Amino acid sequence: MTEPSIFTRILQGDIPGEIVAETERVFAIKDIAPQAPVHLLVIPKTPYRDVAELAAGDPSLLAEVVQVAKDLAAEHADGDYRLLFNSGAGAGQTVFHVHAHVLAGGLGEKSLVGE
Repeated sequence: MTEPSIFTRILQGDIPGEIVAETERVFAIKDIAPQAPVHLLVIPKTPYRDVAELAAGDPSLLAEVVQVAKDLAAEHADGDYRLLFNSGAGAGQTVFHVHAHVLAGGLGEKSLVGE
């Protein structure tokens, strides 16, 4: 049996995390090391390894992740946002429980490649 991810442990209340939104299948938290004025993570409660696995396994859940991201950008910023999924260690994924990074607020031309 695999160990629960940090996101599952936050959701269960085992470790602290600021949950800013929650639906039946998705929750969102503030990133602990923000790369933009608004940096939120949208996380499916069902742990898929990466976005490709999520898309293949439950496309409607992926659509819900995107909708929650859009709603959060409207609530926490001006509605404009970047949505980023890291897939694989070489791409910067450090938690292998798929999550979308919602980045907004004064991004301008700032590049997030490699961050």
